[in-house]
Amino acid sequence: MKRWGLVPLVLIVAITLCSCRHETSDAAVLESTDAKTTQTTNEVHIEDLQDAYDEVLNHASAEFIGGHPVDEAFLTWYTNTYGASALDALQSEGNYEDPEDWYRACGCSIHVLWYEYCKATGIESYSFCNVYEPQTAEADAITFTFTGDVNLAEGVATRNYMDRQKYGLKDCFSKDLLDIMQSADVFVVNNEFSFTDRGEALPGKAFTFRANPALVREIMMIGTDVVTLGNNHVWDFGEIGMKDTISTFRDIEVPFIGAGENLEEAKKILYYVANGRKIALVDATQIERTYDYTKEATESRAGVLKCLQPAAYCEVIEEAKKNADYVIAVVHWGTEGNARYGQDQVNLAKAFIQSGADVIVGGHPHCLQGIEFMDGVPIFYSLGNYWFSSTSNMPTAYDTGLAEVCIHSDGEISLEFIPCQFSFGQTSLVTSPKECREIYDYVESISDTLRISDDGVVTQK
Repeated sequence: MKRWGLVPLVLIVAITLCSCRHETSDAAVLESTDAKTTQTTNEVHIEDLQDAYDEVLNHASAEFIGGHPVDEAFLTWYTNTYGASALDALQSEGNYEDPEDWYRACGCSIHVLWYEYCKATGIESYSFCNVYEPQTAEADAITFTFTGDVNLAEGVATRNYMDRQKYGLKDCFSKDLLDIMQSADVFVVNNEFSFTDRGEALPGKAFTFRANPALVREIMMIGTDVVTLGNNHVWDFGEIGMKDTISTFRDIEVPFIGAGENLEEAKKILYYVANGRKIALVDATQIERTYDYTKEATESRAGVLKCLQPAAYCEVIEEAKKNADYVIAVVHWGTEGNARYGQDQVNLAKAFIQSGADVIVGGHPHCLQGIEFMDGVPIFYSLGNYWFSSTSNMPTAYDTGLAEVCIHSDGEISLEFIPCQFSFGQTSLVTSPKECREIYDYVESISDTLRISDDGVVTQK
């Protein structure tokens, strides 16, 4: 974001006149504070307001202010919006090093406060187009629900099954599972094909997937909020197919990440603001590792964001971390059909975590892989196929599942694995305690640091 220096006094005065969340004018704050001048010394006195602002500005670390250009105008807005008591609470610790002090003081992180400040005043050249404020099921948490691979491509078994159903893709999931998908705070689907009726299949590529753009309505009907396009099939019908896919989602205003009409768009970060927290969502693909069918985006060419060499994706993660409390990194990686995650995935995970990733969710191997913790950061190495086939032959039944990542207002991250099974064209929620435990035990058996409780809660050993 563009950085600003100190704001002229006339602008500070103007900001104090703007409306605020609690409809408390700055004059009212000053009047209220003045009335308390004979009370306890830990309250903010009228004569001390300027001193309080100076103390914060002169002693706050860059981490404390989230790297944002916080100045007196911001602190005036903060006091105006949340009251003198919030300013007093902010000063109570006095070290100005822990950014969590902002949340404890007023119920919003510094990143959320800066977002609200820019919205309220227009002071900063802030991009709001990739920021969303979803309604959440709980007042103190936001949950992101992730799928593995989904394929609506013409000619494959899953699509053939869907075409025979009265309600299309909705009938391809059990009712209880569909309820979970449609009610998720943020439901994230890996779109493992291109939406296009143009272009030619890439010569020499064994599997190429596409669907008519009109079928995007099927994706929407299951509750999709975001699609990840950083995969090895979105380019199956060349750049024109890639651009059609992007246009298809853009036309219905469904956000996408991991690909774009140029490198800048492929690096796009989505931000979600809820319950006083700001969470970033990013996406990239390691695949292909030995071929170059799927093209990387450039300044002038549509493509995906690649992370075989992780520098570019790490820069995106770092940028997201500068502007959000948490970063969830989605990645397409690994070896198809291999339930054991590889050293290449481990190495990439280390790089992503060092860059600021708080959760990593992976896909591509077409089977479940282990769930691990690295330096306290959870890694879902692969969620496998969620609703996917690659030929006209119906696949043998396979286990799959949803990953739920819940960011709580108090800063805790909780995780859940929701066991599912694909069989004869339908993915169903597994409800039998015995069958659930069997899937949990399997995932634990291919993991080293994982424990899954009988109700699906994922924790570190």
